[in-house]
Formats: sequence, C-alpha cells, structure tokens
Amino acid sequence: MPSISHTSENPILGLTDAQVKKRIQAGLVNTPPESPTKSVKKIVLENLFSFFNIIFYVIAAFLIAVGSWGELIFLLVVGANTAIGIIQELISKKKLDALSLLSAPRAQVIRNGEEITIHTADLVKDDVVVFSAGNQITADAQVISGSVQVNESLITGESDEITKQPGDTLLSGSFVVSGKCYAGLTRVGSASYASQLTNEAKKSKKSHLPGMMRSLNRLLIAIGILIVPIGVMLFYRQTSLLGLSVKEGIETTAAAVIGMIPEGLYLMVSLALAASVARLAAKKTLVQDLKCTETLARVDVLCVDKTGTITQPKMAYCGLVPLSTQETQEQLEQRLSDFVSNMDPDNETMQALQKELKRDAARIAIKTIGFSSETKYSAVSFGTDSYVLGAPEFILGADGYASIKSLAEEAMADGSRVLLFASCDLAPDGRRVSSPVPLAFVLLRNPVRENAKQTFEYFHQQGVTVKVISGDNPVTVSAAAREAGIEGADRYVDASTLQSYEEVLTACEEYNVFGRVKPNQKKLLIQALQSHKHTVAMTGDGVNDVLALKEADCSIAMASGSDVAAQISDLVLMNSDFSSMPSVVAEGRRVINNIERSATLYLVKNIFSLILAIISITAVFSYPLTPSQLTLMSLIAIGIPSLIISLEPNEDLVSGKFLRNAIIRALPAALTDLFIIIFVLQFQKAFQMSNQEISTITALLVTIVGFFVVWRLAKPINRLHIGMMAGLILMLVVIVLFFPSLFSLSGLSFGGYLVLLVFILLIPSVIWLLNKGLEGLELLLNKISGGKYAE
Repeated sequence: MPSISHTSENPILGLTDAQVKKRIQAGLVNTPPESPTKSVKKIVLENLFSFFNIIFYVIAAFLIAVGSWGELIFLLVVGANTAIGIIQELISKKKLDALSLLSAPRAQVIRNGEEITIHTADLVKDDVVVFSAGNQITADAQVISGSVQVNESLITGESDEITKQPGDTLLSGSFVVSGKCYAGLTRVGSASYASQLTNEAKKSKKSHLPGMMRSLNRLLIAIGILIVPIGVMLFYRQTSLLGLSVKEGIETTAAAVIGMIPEGLYLMVSLALAASVARLAAKKTLVQDLKCTETLARVDVLCVDKTGTITQPKMAYCGLVPLSTQETQEQLEQRLSDFVSNMDPDNETMQALQKELKRDAARIAIKTIGFSSETKYSAVSFGTDSYVLGAPEFILGADGYASIKSLAEEAMADGSRVLLFASCDLAPDGRRVSSPVPLAFVLLRNPVRENAKQTFEYFHQQGVTVKVISGDNPVTVSAAAREAGIEGADRYVDASTLQSYEEVLTACEEYNVFGRVKPNQKKLLIQALQSHKHTVAMTGDGVNDVLALKEADCSIAMASGSDVAAQISDLVLMNSDFSSMPSVVAEGRRVINNIERSATLYLVKNIFSLILAIISITAVFSYPLTPSQLTLMSLIAIGIPSLIISLEPNEDLVSGKFLRNAIIRALPAALTDLFIIIFVLQFQKAFQMSNQEISTITALLVTIVGFFVVWRLAKPINRLHIGMMAGLILMLVVIVLFFPSLFSLSGLSFGGYLVLLVFILLIPSVIWLLNKGLEGLELLLNKISGGKYAE
C-alpha cells in the first residue's frame, strides 16, 4: 500500500480517492463484523420443529385425519411452550446483536488533503483520522503526530489514563480524554481489537447446563428413544389384535404418547423462571439468561473484585509515610503538592490527591510524564529537580523494592493502596525516569462498603467460598478482604508469580486472595476452579472481564461498568450494589426448590403413562385414556397447583440430584395410578361397562390421585394451600357437571359410580403403603452403599 504523504502546509494529506477505492475493493473497510448469532428465521424454525414438536404435529395430523378434533386441546400447551422459547431466543439475539464497544457513528478523516466527516463504517485501512478529546478510537491506529491522553479502561481494565505520542498504538474501543492527534488506521473492521473482542463476546456463551436443566435434557433423550417404537407397537396391538377401529387406535395411542412427554413440565419451568426474573427486576437485578437462576442457587465459589465490590469506588488520600530523614513530613507534602498541582486530573488517583493537595501557589513544571500502564508511574520535572509517583516495585525494580518491601507491606496492612513518591532523573527521551531515590509512601484508600461484612457473612453461612481477584497489590487486597470479613483473607498470592496453568490450578484451591492479576489470568482462574468441580460465579464490570465472565457458570455485571460486560453477563446489578446478591441467591433457591417439588406432579403422569403403555402392548385390554382426558389431569391436578407451588417462599439449600428426587417423590402416586387403572379394567365385564365409561372412571381417578400428591407436596398446610385444594376440587366438579364433553367424559351407570367410589376410598391407603415401601428401599440402598446413595 502507498505510504502516507506529508507536506509543510498540511503535515498529513491522507489517502486519495483512488487509494480509498483500491482498499474498498480489497475489503480493507471498517465494516462491523457480521453477527454470529442465529437468524430470526432459524430461531423460529428450530423452536417450531423441535423433535417433540414434530411428534406432536404428527399426532395432531392423525387425529385430524380421523376427525377427532376434540382431542387436539393438548396443542394449546405445545403452542405456549413454543412461543416462550421463540420469544426468549429473540430477546437474547436482540441484546447480543446490539452489543458493540464502538458507539461513535462518525469520524473526522483526512482525504485528498482535506478534513471531512464520514461514517465510521466507511473508514479504510491507512486512513488518517483526527482524534481529539471525547472521541472514541474507531479502529486500531498508530499516532503520526500530536499527543493525546487515552482511557483504555474498557479494554485493559486500567482506570488510569495513558499518554500516546507519535509511534504509539491506539486500541479501538478506548477514549481520548485530552489532546489531539493524527493517526493512521492499521487494523479495521473485523480485524480490529474491539471488533474481535465484541465478536467473541457475541458468540454463544460456553454451555454450563445446571443440574435441573441437564436432568430434563437427559429425561427428554430417554423418552425420545422410547416414544416412537412404543407408539408404533401400541397402535398395532390396539387395532390389529384387540379389534379397535383406526380412529380409536389413533386416539388411545396419541394419549399414551402425549402422557409420556413432559411438555407441561417445560412450560412450568419457563413460567416459574420468568416469574423469578420479574421478582429480581423489582430488586433492580436484570436476568439475561433464565438458566442462571438455578446455577446461582448451586454456586459454591464466588469470584469478586476489590474495588466496587468490597470497597467503595471513590478513592481518598490518607497521608504520607516518610522514607527520608532529611526532610520533614510537611516538606515532603509540599513537594507532593507541587507534583500533583501540575498533573491533569485524568484518573482516580490524581483526582483524590488533587482534592487534598492541589494549590494555586505551586511551582510550575517544565515537563510532565502522564501515567502509563506499561511503566505504572507518572513524573514531573521542575528543571533542577524531578519527581516520580507510582507503584514502588515498578519504579525501583525488584532489587530496589526488596529493601523497602517490609515497610510497604506494613503500610498496606490496613488495606491502604501504597504509592512511592521519589526524586529522580529524567531520561534523555523525556519519557522515562532513572536513579529514583525514595522519599515517602503515599497512602490512598477505597473505604470498605458499610454492608460488606453482612453480605460476605451470608455467603460464608451458605457454604459459598469467596475468591478476591484484583489487579492491586495482594497485601492491600488481603487487608481489604480481611476488613470485609471474607473467610481466608490471609491466604493471598501475587498472581504475577504464577507462570503456568499448573501453578494456577494449584493456587486456586490454596489461596482466597489473588493480587496483580492480569486480564488473561482471570479466565484461567475460572477454568482452574471449574476443573476442581466447583460451580463458579464471577462479578465483573470491564471489557477485560468479558472472557472470564463468559467462562463462569454464572456471570454477574455491575450496570455502572462497560456495556459489553453488562450485556454478556447472565445477571446485571442495575444499582451496582453487591449487597443485593444475598436476595438474588435466595430467589434462585426459592424457584429451584419449588420447581423440584412441582416436577413431581408432572412425572407422576409421565411414569404411569410409560409403564401403562408398555403393559398395554402385551395385555388384552386397550389403553383406557384419551388425549383430552389426560389434559384434564394435566390442567387441574398438575398445571395449576404446580404453578402456585413454584411461586411460594423457599430458601432451603439446593441439594441432591433433581431428577432422582423428583422421581422418588412421584413413584408412589404413579404406581397407585397404575394399580387403580389395571384393577378398574377388571371390573369392566362384571359391571358390563362400556369403554367410554371405563375411560371416564380412570380419568377421574388419576385426577384425584393427583390431588393427593398436591396435598402431600403442599405441606406444611396453610390457608393458601387449603384454598388451592378447595378451588381444584370445585373446578373438577364444575367440569364434570357442566363441561364433560370438552374432556371426553361420559355419564356413569350405578355400577360405574360404585367402582369410582370404592377406588377413591382405596387411594390414600395405596399411596401410604407404597410410600413406606419406597422409604424402606431407600434406607436399605443407602446402608448397602455406605451412605453414597443419599449423596
């Protein structure tokens, strides 16, 4: 590519129109990268034509073909499930597509020797762009002339501003705080740093399915394997061997297949999680991934930063610790006042110092060096004398720092941030210092938040280990963590000494406080903790946290931080107050514990339908239920009560395996349903009852068994539960008396009423006996396994 031209009238001519055209043809344009998220069409199609939805559509098609329109009521639940899935994914897509580090829509560029304004998407490689105070760097660039102070906090995590001079690199996504420069674009479009980071953030977060969702997926896989062959064999048995008509065979097979699919369970989980999102929103917490509610309830390690989480974000000057005996503290503070009065207040450190020390009568400097994340210091020269202020280990080097390390750590013991103030010489290039002579330690502090102790005490009581990850000195971080009451705050390590992943793997278990952590080490720490089988949550607020936030099982961002961190996280604390976390965790536990209780109701239907379908393949009786009759059970003995139970208060620890717990609770009722149905069928010939009458009796009995399960799960009984049970019974009576045809219920003969009454009276005894039997079996299995079965 042609080099950039310079003239005496205008030092930078920029590209010509011909050069711009050539770069456009080569694809070197600052066009934002295409979104890697799914298209709207793909989202809709994937949800409409999921494996189980296809099965439902096939069942519906067969029912329509034989004219059984009344049996299609199950499609209402299918439609609700599908709509919720589509809406959730579209909302997620909208947020991810809106994600961008670059918010500047236009830029000032030099072309054909003239300064013009164009859209940032029209910039090309080698364009010369004019950057001044308030501008965002739109693509990676190199300074050609001029000087600017740049804030790279969104990119590197460093809050201090950095001076950029000719030859220095400007990273896309950073902001110009002061100054003006001409810079040539080196990487544009998808090749720029910000675009690559944004594109990485847009990609689907690494899937860490929590226990409940993982169990539900496994259940669906198992049912998916069984459902097709069972359905085919059952239809053949009903029509070819038992003499049922094609219409009757399709209706009974459809009922068996629908009964085996937990479509209502997924709907209940979605609604319960959505209600949880609404509750959290009222507590100023935005939930962006419904699954994270469960993950947060199971978290056992929480990674937090020091500033903004443990401490308040605002820094305060606390005083000096003299290191020189030749000058008094008053004289040292005078020199420091001269230093800070000549610096720009472009970072929190300098703002805190100027608030206490800046004065109008200060000496005027002839040279200043702004803070750099590379050198970790700033400097001032007054001609005859020069001074430097920054991280002591960077100013003095390892050997020089060793001589005062003990004094520095003593000053850090109360959580203070310690900077070194020293006299020095400026290097010939005017950008480096040499021969530093320590004068004093400058102490600054971020006060610990008032409610920090109560917050971290809550996590300690709940068995959650807190790991503090910070870029500050580990001694300072440890002191702040200790003041906040974090368990194991005295176990700290300097992350800069961890050179390999193996060292990180060992350190993540051994230490609770990590200082001098680089952005790339955060992700390694998360991975190391997960490799030790921990469920990890992480808080973050900068772009430098994005990859670690994505890696965490549950990511939590502060709204006051960068947009990228907020939009890629599972949870966003809108008030940026970490003290709200206990209520968020409690909400997660409430919804997950209640979903587990409610899942029992759904699994009762799934278990007995599966076993009954298998028995019907070999038995001499037809499957006794229709799809609409199972919908009756699903509505008033499962759907309504499960939703009420899922919204109740419950802050117990989430423990055990979700699916096993739910199946164990469901088995007694499922076996009771099976027992009753099989024995009711034996009375068909004795009382000369029709298939419709038997079908009605079994539909009513399985619904009543469901009522007993609801009563058991609702304990301890309160007024709400009594009201719920009364409402469910009243609803069943109203349906039987006024809307029987809607659910394929027929009238009963005297014999039919007699059989119904006898089995209603038997239900409590059968459930009690089966419960006791299963409890005894559990105790036996636990004894045989040495307690491992209960884990």
